[in-house]
Amino acid sequence: MTKKKKMPSAGLRLVAGVLAATLAALPAAQACTGITLTAASGDVVRARTMEFNVNLEASVILVPHGYARTGSTPDGKPGLAWEAKYASIGANPMGLPYLIDGLNEKGLSMGLFYFDQSADYQPYDPADASKTMAPWQLGSYILDNFATVAEVKGALFDIVVAPVVFEQFNIVLPVHYVVTDTSGASVVIEYVDGKLDVHDNPIGIITNNPPFDWHMTNLQNYVNLGLENVPPQKLGDVTIAGLGQGTGLLGLPGDFTSPSRFVRAAIFAHGVDPSTDSSHAVFQAFHILNNFDIPKGVARDGEKDKQGNIISDYTQWTSANDLANRRFYFRTYDDSDIRMVDLTKQDLDAKDIQTWSMGGDEVFHELGAPQ
Repeated sequence: MTKKKKMPSAGLRLVAGVLAATLAALPAAQACTGITLTAASGDVVRARTMEFNVNLEASVILVPHGYARTGSTPDGKPGLAWEAKYASIGANPMGLPYLIDGLNEKGLSMGLFYFDQSADYQPYDPADASKTMAPWQLGSYILDNFATVAEVKGALFDIVVAPVVFEQFNIVLPVHYVVTDTSGASVVIEYVDGKLDVHDNPIGIITNNPPFDWHMTNLQNYVNLGLENVPPQKLGDVTIAGLGQGTGLLGLPGDFTSPSRFVRAAIFAHGVDPSTDSSHAVFQAFHILNNFDIPKGVARDGEKDKQGNIISDYTQWTSANDLANRRFYFRTYDDSDIRMVDLTKQDLDAKDIQTWSMGGDEVFHELGAPQ
């Protein structure tokens, strides 16, 4: 006798259907990659790619001295209030006055990276509203108020980063953060299991899920990799030689998953020829990050938008922060020309946020007659 399968109730089926639809609609950003280079001069450059499957409509903005902010809370009460002590510059999402990557006038740099599956923010108590903010506000709070990584580490435990819904996506944004200063000191800030974790980041690399300490442990799986070619091996009377250059990195993971990109970024960032100064390090950083550029369509969830287009992560922009010279460099998916804004040449006491467009299409330059 066959046992009849018990069907879920209509209510459960409805909840499951809503959950499935919600999950399908969530923006994915699992492929951002961050690196840090230190030149022979001591200049530090932090660079990254920004991947997302919906257009972030990013601009470059300057946040001036004294810009007033109020943190958001889960229940809508006013959160932590502050004014910008330091001016900062970088990229914002969707016209918002918050940076998701950039640096301030003291050379402190910050980047937000997606942290799906692991992010779990601090529990919210309405009594703590006056020291609470949303996850997407923490990066700007750091740049507005601090000059060094040490200062940031000392202040993080005095605030609450709560699970506030990001209205543009109707989700609580799962993110973690990398913060780097002009000395090269770097930390990764994560909220896991409702608790704050601050990891020193001596390798200068960040990607996405799992947590940072897992990635550092995972590097031990690749101790066999090296930059030098492997010498020929003997198998009995047969000599086996490698097929061309790069045999030392045979087995290097080449896919777009977060663990694979972390390994690849660590090897490339620490294997590249040393930079002489910050300008050369910026040049090197963009070359390294070429290896993490994702064309539209090759990293997808299988879902389609309302127009029937495939939803997939792609590299919307790549940026580099020159901490020594306070410069923010970027290029976009539609324009590979590298553009730059120099924070030191701007009005840091402007009355409001200043904005530069990141838009533009690729220009192909035709060469003239041969010389």
